[in-house]
Amino acid sequence: MGLVATPIGNLGDLTERAAAYLRDADCIACEDSRITIRLLQHLGIKKPLLSYHDHNADEMRPQLIERLQRGEKMALVSDAGTPLISDPGFKLVREAAALGLRVTALPGPSAPIMALILSGLPTDRFMFLGFLNAKSAARRTELEEVASVRASLILFETAPRLVTALEDLLAVLGDRPAAVTRELTKMFEEVRRGTLAELVAHYREAGPPKGEIVLVVGPPLAAPATEGADLDDALRRALEKMRVKEAAEAVAAALNLPKRQVYQRALELKSAGKDDAGGDD
Repeated sequence: MGLVATPIGNLGDLTERAAAYLRDADCIACEDSRITIRLLQHLGIKKPLLSYHDHNADEMRPQLIERLQRGEKMALVSDAGTPLISDPGFKLVREAAALGLRVTALPGPSAPIMALILSGLPTDRFMFLGFLNAKSAARRTELEEVASVRASLILFETAPRLVTALEDLLAVLGDRPAAVTRELTKMFEEVRRGTLAELVAHYREAGPPKGEIVLVVGPPLAAPATEGADLDDALRRALEKMRVKEAAEAVAAALNLPKRQVYQRALELKSAGKDDAGGDD
């Protein structure tokens, strides 16, 4: 009895352990039966397929849980990449675990981790953001919340929104090193590295690439010692005439620094009593 999550990816990426569980499972929950059936035919497996995806998850989850409670062995597979990463599988796992049902995973291809590895950017600390908001203003707000995080940022994006997303990344985070990867864990993988400004220029001219995209953006660049002094001087001058938030926005734009980072420094100066005319924000 229990639930096992495993990715399909390319047929060659499927581990022997995952294939063995698929042969032993009583049923298989999958995103798209047309894709999963090709895998099963390749392995010579015939099992009942149960559709489980974003559009039917709330309806199907009780049925899957009921099967698990009856003692069935179930496999949950994804079309590509790793199940439960930005898909409704986590709700199924959460509910099964809460009921004391056995849950495990058979790891395989993972697009976010593969993108991080291929990006050439720091891997010792990273943050996965999933899909950001589709609207530019809301997306910039989300980016401002993580602008000062000293880690590589990994996010999903759609091809039609790629250029505007890169423009927002550049505007909020500054011109950091980054990578655009596509079709990872699949047959036609591609990686383009460069600064955000270079990537914006390339995709404006070339147009959006095809396939599923993972972006990786490097952590904030280490500032020279003089830059910290320049920032403080600029903030003190701005705070003589503006409120904290307004001063931070103006200085961030002038110095091409993340707004969040500049705002936090402005608050530090204020709390230290160095912004004698800044006012409350």
